[in-house]
Parts: sequence; structure tokens; C-alpha cells
Amino acid sequence: MRALGDDCGSTMGLSAKVLTSRMLRVTVLRMTKQKRATSGLGRFGDPGALILLSVSSAPSHGHAMIADIDTQFGIRLGPGTLYGSISKLAERGLLKALPADNRRRPYAITPAGRQALEEYLESWSTVVEVGIRRLATS
Repeated sequence: MRALGDDCGSTMGLSAKVLTSRMLRVTVLRMTKQKRATSGLGRFGDPGALILLSVSSAPSHGHAMIADIDTQFGIRLGPGTLYGSISKLAERGLLKALPADNRRRPYAITPAGRQALEEYLESWSTVVEVGIRRLATS
């Protein structure tokens, strides 16, 4: 699975990368307030997708996820959003808790979580491609 934005370097200039990053951040923040369907990632899909992205390459604990999401996407999830989403992801079988390491509990993405994340990213890649194409012609 490609990481979000991995293919941007060869096809987009710096301004398109910045625009895409800003568009994604604004969209994620806006959509976290909207209700979504209950299938897949559901209405908490955007924070859920960020969490799944954070653990897609290696298991991680809550504080490390918050820092990773902030570093990679410029979005700081609060503890309530993070742990509420982790709970929902685990209930749906998209994320699993691993044995605790002292006080820290790491989480790992499940095969179902990987599939849900791939579908979610694919839908957003279409939105980003159309947006960039339309902006380039205006």
C-alpha cells in the first residue's frame, strides 16, 4: 500500500503538494463534524483513517499516534477524539489492542482495517485528482 502523498513527488509541483496538504487538512477537520454512514470507517472515518494511517506501518500507542498524525498531517487529535475513535475502530475489527508495554497500550491495524483504509484513501485520491485537474484549468 502506498502512503498518502507518496506519488505526489513525480507528478505534482511544490504548490500542488502544499495545496493538496491544505485541502486534505481542511476537509478532514470539516468532515469530522459531519455524520457518516455506519459501514466501514463510518461517521468517525476521518480521525479513524488518520489513526489507521498512523499504525499502518507499525503498531503504536496513543501518544505516539497523536504525535505522528500531528507531524505527518498537521492535525492534532485530542485524547477524547483519539481514544473514542480507537474504541470504535477496535469494535469494528479494524484495529486491535496488543499487550500493554508498562502503561502504554500499542495498537495494530487488522487486515479488515487495512482494506477499509485502502478503500477510504482510494475514494479521496479521486477527489484530490479531480480538484487538482480543475484548479489547473481555471
